[in-house]
Amino acid sequence: MVLGILTAIAACPAIIGTTEAVRQGQKKSAKEQHRGVKSNLVVSCCSSSTVTSQINGGLVVLRDHKLYIITPAAESPTSHLFAGYFLPFPDQNWGRKGEGLVSTISNDPPQLNWIYMDQDTYELKYGNRIESEPHVVGPWDCTRIDKRLTLEGWEGFMAVKEGKGIWSLYFDHEDNGLKGKVSKKTMLEVELTRKERRKGRDDE
Repeated sequence: MVLGILTAIAACPAIIGTTEAVRQGQKKSAKEQHRGVKSNLVVSCCSSSTVTSQINGGLVVLRDHKLYIITPAAESPTSHLFAGYFLPFPDQNWGRKGEGLVSTISNDPPQLNWIYMDQDTYELKYGNRIESEPHVVGPWDCTRIDKRLTLEGWEGFMAVKEGKGIWSLYFDHEDNGLKGKVSKKTMLEVELTRKERRKGRDDE
């Protein structure tokens, strides 16, 4: 009887440790669930420029294989609202640094494309695996609290004015203000925050 009690006492730390490990794993799993939820991207401008109000609070859209910021002044064709989530990119393993990023490009039929940075122009674009593979496809991640998007571990996103009310998205890969990539255009540093989509009646 005494031996049984001693054995039970000796096993207690192991049981408590296992229970705590499971509990922590469940918490981590719950926190990471957002990564697989389709979310929109909201733009916040870090600059105090007079043109900040044109894009601050705008949403990211996809059109003609590029990512743009939708603004009230935009005179452009219909775009598809970014609705994306994190997904492992085939044959890539960045570990804890992040994953690939996908978005729907149409609702009917439903289609997904990879989001990537063009290695030549530094523009943010979307395409299938063959189109995206030669470029920077990740690692994409987001900050823990505000869920701001990151690429290769940092936030280097830039909005570049292409025309009246038309702003495209770039990534300042060299952290030099897109020197040699963009000239004589208005550029603003921006943050991209993941915002869970509003659920409709028929959404699962």
